[in-house]
Amino acid sequence: MTKNSSNRDALRPSIHAACRPLVESLIAQAENLNIGVSQHVSGATIVDAGIQYAGSAEAGRLIAEICMGGLGDLRFEQGATFKNWPLSIHVKSDNPILACLGSQYAGWALQHEKFFSLGSGPARAIAQREELFKILHYQDSSDATVLVLETDKIPPTEIIEKVARDTHIKAENITFILTPTTSIAGATQIVARVLEVALHKAHTLHFPLENIVGGSGVVPLPPVSSDFLTAMGRTNDAILFGGFVELNVKCSDAEAEKLALALPSSASKDYGKTFAEVFKFYKMDFYQIDPLLFSPAKVKITNLKTGNIFNAGEFSATLINISFSN
Repeated sequence: MTKNSSNRDALRPSIHAACRPLVESLIAQAENLNIGVSQHVSGATIVDAGIQYAGSAEAGRLIAEICMGGLGDLRFEQGATFKNWPLSIHVKSDNPILACLGSQYAGWALQHEKFFSLGSGPARAIAQREELFKILHYQDSSDATVLVLETDKIPPTEIIEKVARDTHIKAENITFILTPTTSIAGATQIVARVLEVALHKAHTLHFPLENIVGGSGVVPLPPVSSDFLTAMGRTNDAILFGGFVELNVKCSDAEAEKLALALPSSASKDYGKTFAEVFKFYKMDFYQIDPLLFSPAKVKITNLKTGNIFNAGEFSATLINISFSN
């Protein structure tokens, strides 16, 4: 790491310090949030937000804030954009790159035998197991950490031991929060990634991340389904056809306009059908889907250097209704 990057890291906030009170609050409110808290045989703390416990939307909101390393503000809203689905979740961050890509992004693949899950949250910034951190130039440190897993199974001891090794933190100081896609908490924390999805696509489009200085997003909350494929389809469709993201950038107007036009999901060749239909078209091979599809429906790019605003994309109430009703 260069001297300049070391100085830059020193000026950045610790996502662990920022989200520690959120983790403590989640656990303290376990009964009211309909979640379970237990100790794994390894010593790790397990928070069940939808496996044996029902969970709740509020649990999902808190978990989403934990995923963002305490650098995001999330709240529920009643909106009029989709009259059949008025409840939405609004997310905002003044440090969006670190909050979303440095913490919230589900980028840590964990697998042992039949168990597989993608990890989100602050532990990623300690473990540094992803190429993304070479671009972000960020590494956090802490004596305790938290990892959010999208899974309907308790992670085996081998997974917990791997996380402990990679973070150099004892298992008894690690909290695993489990959020099945088929649970209300899981669906909530997944669609709360609407801003993160936009930032990840901006990165895929090679837009300089350092030029993004603020962001917010809003997305309708989909109904929960006990069927995994249906639940996965609805959470994706909520963002693809109902997500709206605003980004504040500092660049030329040409660059801002180019980003706005390329960012919405409608810019993808696979746009126009529900996610379930696209998934079936590619014979359930997730990696055959155009990666540029994964983005919000509408975007607003404000160039802080010039004051000019660029809008692109469109909502699709029709596809939202089809997805959420099936």
